[in-house]
Amino acid sequence: MAIPPYKTPARAGYDIVIVGGAAVGSSIAYWLSQALGASASILVVERDSSYEFSSTALSTSAIRQQYSNPINVKISQFGVEIIRGFPERMAPFFKGEPAPDLGFREHGYLYCCSPEGVEAARARVDLQRSLGAHTVFLEPGPLKERFPWLNVEDLGGGSWGSQEEGWFDSMGLLNGFRRAARASGVEYVDNAVTGLDVAGGKVVAAKLATGQTISSGTLVDAAGPRAQQVAAMAGLSIPVAPYKRYSFVFSSATPIPGRMPNVIDLSGTFVRSEGELFLTGNTPLDDGPADYDDFEMHHEEFDERIWPALWHRIPAFDALRVQASWTGHYEYNMLDHNGIVGFHPEVTNFMFANGFSGHGLQQSPAVGRAVSELIVHGAFQTLDLSPFGYERIPRNEPFLEEAVI
Repeated sequence: MAIPPYKTPARAGYDIVIVGGAAVGSSIAYWLSQALGASASILVVERDSSYEFSSTALSTSAIRQQYSNPINVKISQFGVEIIRGFPERMAPFFKGEPAPDLGFREHGYLYCCSPEGVEAARARVDLQRSLGAHTVFLEPGPLKERFPWLNVEDLGGGSWGSQEEGWFDSMGLLNGFRRAARASGVEYVDNAVTGLDVAGGKVVAAKLATGQTISSGTLVDAAGPRAQQVAAMAGLSIPVAPYKRYSFVFSSATPIPGRMPNVIDLSGTFVRSEGELFLTGNTPLDDGPADYDDFEMHHEEFDERIWPALWHRIPAFDALRVQASWTGHYEYNMLDHNGIVGFHPEVTNFMFANGFSGHGLQQSPAVGRAVSELIVHGAFQTLDLSPFGYERIPRNEPFLEEAVI
């Protein structure tokens, strides 16, 4: 993996050091810069400012409200608010240039439901609707009427997010937050944190790949799939590891008419439209922790598992051709697939913002705001993300989310 030449930071110490500058790290930097202005020095250390291998760049860039946990629904609702209003929010930082429009394609998610899963699916829809989501449950007949290209013979129905779900420009979100943070005084440096000095229950300094040691008032771990590497430097441990996900863009000899949502099959395979093409992926058979630098593609995943699932669910997909493919990493929380957000109880200035298990991009606006609130105010001011706190990790008490892709 090629890494750009490293550079040194401008200061010998900072009030806040954020390790990782992709969507989550840059969102944190943005919200902190808006809350603190010039009253605090903030450094973002990003090991690869090209973001070529970042989870943000390699994400499928989607957002949904179809979760089983109320806090995840609310997190996504705030994410949609930010995505829709992004050009106006970013306009002050793009003087003389058009502010980024994230191209939100509000086509929704369609979760296929087995006959035995209907009761649980209906309960999730009721929960989501009670929180203001637009999810509806469709029985097989109405489901077939709305999406005539769908095979519903083995389904008990489907839950469809008719509004405020879809996909958007991931790098537009990242670059907007990053530019706004830098324009507000945040320093970004191409470098890598290689060690942390801990004394008196606090991180006092970070060591960089270029040999410098910089002092730090607060250390934020926003290192994505490398989160455990950073935590270990402070003598800490979280159950977060990189898990590989393979994405495929394909063409179909038979077009799909109408407005196609992101279809989540019973098999776990998803597929959505991308103009005249389609994007698909799944949970691979060999799912498990991967090496940090392992981005090797497994093309057989499409031929042996994805295509058969697609053809069964959407019979029009009988003649497909892969046009592009890539491998990305989930920062997978092996305990419960939910994020870890908050200070460590013993290393008291070490902040976690990790383990979002494929949801980091869509959750980054709310997580960035929440981390900023904890640092600035010592408590959440808007959404209460305390269920994501680190304390559940050593207690081995999962904060469960049923709707995981």
